[in-house]
Amino acid sequence: MKPSSAPSAAPAPLVIESSVVDGLPAEAALLLRISGSLDAAGAQAWSAELRGHLEQADRAGLRPVLDMAHVQLGGAAVLHTLSETARSRTGRPDLIIVRARPGVREAVHLARLDGVRLYATLDEALRELARAAARVEDLPDWRSQMADPLRPSYEDLRKEVRALRARVRTAPVIGMAQGVLMVRYGLPDSGTAFRALRDASQRFNVPLRVLVSAVVVARPPAGEVWFPGRRPLPVPQLRILARDGRDLRYRRRMIDAVLHEALAVGRAPGGYVRFVDPAVHALMLETHHGCADSFLDHLVRGRDEGTADAVARLSGRRVCVPDVVADARLCEESRRVLLTTGTAALQSTPVLSAAGSCTGVITLHWPDAGHRPTAAQAETLDALAAETAAWLSWYHRSVLLDALEHVHRTVTGSA
Repeated sequence: MKPSSAPSAAPAPLVIESSVVDGLPAEAALLLRISGSLDAAGAQAWSAELRGHLEQADRAGLRPVLDMAHVQLGGAAVLHTLSETARSRTGRPDLIIVRARPGVREAVHLARLDGVRLYATLDEALRELARAAARVEDLPDWRSQMADPLRPSYEDLRKEVRALRARVRTAPVIGMAQGVLMVRYGLPDSGTAFRALRDASQRFNVPLRVLVSAVVVARPPAGEVWFPGRRPLPVPQLRILARDGRDLRYRRRMIDAVLHEALAVGRAPGGYVRFVDPAVHALMLETHHGCADSFLDHLVRGRDEGTADAVARLSGRRVCVPDVVADARLCEESRRVLLTTGTAALQSTPVLSAAGSCTGVITLHWPDAGHRPTAAQAETLDALAAETAAWLSWYHRSVLLDALEHVHRTVTGSA
């Protein structure tokens, strides 16, 4: 056998993998992970694929973020494609690129591409966006909008920061799920695992972060079927959440309905819903209304100690805070954020499973100190929380398990 005379392996083809950072549509981002190699011959095909992903993001109201950490070659080809893409997106939000390799970064800097914002890391992007948001906040509305109407508004920047922070918290769980699938099924690479997860997420309309969390915590399959003997579950009997013919399979609509009903019952101007992510044992923001941006930033950072949410979760009981200033259960940071955003009273109602564990919280805010929900309101909120728990259990044991079964069939080749 002749030593090392065979030609070197062909460069890995360029692959674009997309995932939605979960959240309200206006807050979400479409993360495009780009890996492989690019040369002049493949630039046209890659450009067309990239445009398709960007058009998908625009239609869905998502902010595109390009992660180029694993693009191996092709600085000139990448530069040409980015230039053409940015030119075609005039009037739309800038492209955000993170973790590009030195050759690509230098080429983009030298070309001074309009409509492209380049950051070495996600952390750097977060810091710069936060500073930019602060600068825009200091300007009068008429000046910040008319000076450059094509630039994102302060509100857009704050939402972008929250979406990227959510991505930072979700990314490790996605990596864990990819690793679980690679080891369990002997998959050749993380891209194959991610595509199986993404396909199931889209097919069953299950948020990716919810699906990957389930992959991480679910018991491993022992045969051709992940959950043998499973039968269709009866739809839970709901009184409050069954209004308006709501489809229980649509997670986002049902969670929005939970908050809508809670706000109406409590006659509250603001509130939010958070569910526990079992993979990280933390409360995750699902939906909100009437909450200030700085308060939402506080929630997304995940610092729950010294909050009414944490007390309700740990105790499994409703937590009423009629006076934010005087309540000793709140830490100083939580108190400061609440007061500076106009909240003087609040109540957190735990969402308890049939076994008594807390799976989430429903929290309402009021601007007037001394406010307490009436006994009838509190009772109805408890009933709403119970219905939410019943629906969530049904969703996890039906829709989510269906999605997991699809992942299992896909990676074993039986789909």
